[in-house]
Amino acid sequence: MPELPDIELYRHALRSRVVGKVLERVRLASPFVLRSVDPPIGAVEGKRVLDVRRLGKRIVLVLEDDLYVVLHLMIAGRLRWKSPGHKMPGRMGLGAFDFASGTLLLTEASKKKRAALHVCRGQNALLEHDPGGIEPLEVDCAGFRNALTERNHTVKRALTDPRIVSGIGNAYSDEILLRAKLSPLIWTQRLTGEQIGLLYDATRNVLSEWVARLAEQHGDEFPEQVTAFRPEMAAHGKYGEPCPACGDPIQRIVFADRETNYCATCQTGGKLLADRALSRLLKGDWPRSLEELESLRRS
Repeated sequence: MPELPDIELYRHALRSRVVGKVLERVRLASPFVLRSVDPPIGAVEGKRVLDVRRLGKRIVLVLEDDLYVVLHLMIAGRLRWKSPGHKMPGRMGLGAFDFASGTLLLTEASKKKRAALHVCRGQNALLEHDPGGIEPLEVDCAGFRNALTERNHTVKRALTDPRIVSGIGNAYSDEILLRAKLSPLIWTQRLTGEQIGLLYDATRNVLSEWVARLAEQHGDEFPEQVTAFRPEMAAHGKYGEPCPACGDPIQRIVFADRETNYCATCQTGGKLLADRALSRLLKGDWPRSLEELESLRRS
């Protein structure tokens, strides 16, 4: 699933292409991608794009007349920029947003159609799509600590819970925890002040570095290969490969449909974390599906 650095990459690429431009037409190949009915999708046609924002892991097109198009790509949804009036891809195409200068395609390379499109009017309606987590690149250390320790979760769960921290998922949480040298299974209310400081710094540094790295890699080109698995990553997707910090092999634990990568030497004092133990530990602390996790709202 695209996470904060990936969404920021899309946002950067879109702002230079659509801000100030009129959204002339919306084409939907699948009726299931549109998850709202009021206002109707036709209300955004003929409206000028004023801004492109990020709302957690969602991309928001800000339009005239207080209208918003909210795109949640989920796991396999992707955006592509093509020539004006470009034909919708047959199997993967979900929707197209036509501008005079080009067409923004929404695609999904999965039979499970999880990507979602909402249209809403007004700031209050937009905020209904915000799970409520803190923005990790904007909050201070005290706010970060308060958010993490308000409830007692494993730190892996806390980082990826959209009600607690905004925009972080499985991939970048692995990178952050390796940088902070913390076990993914430590409970947030047991973190020391020093550990919270290390986690705060690691979160900001990892995300900032990846935002800058992705922007530099793509330049003015529209991103075509947005993926959770990148060769430059230190932990995520690196099972069996040497840890860049100590050289010992990266380990993994699997729960439900997610895999967590970590270095036993750097993060757990050499202790291997068994999948069975993880399942017992997280039975009441971890959603069983991605949809369940992404649907969480601050209570």
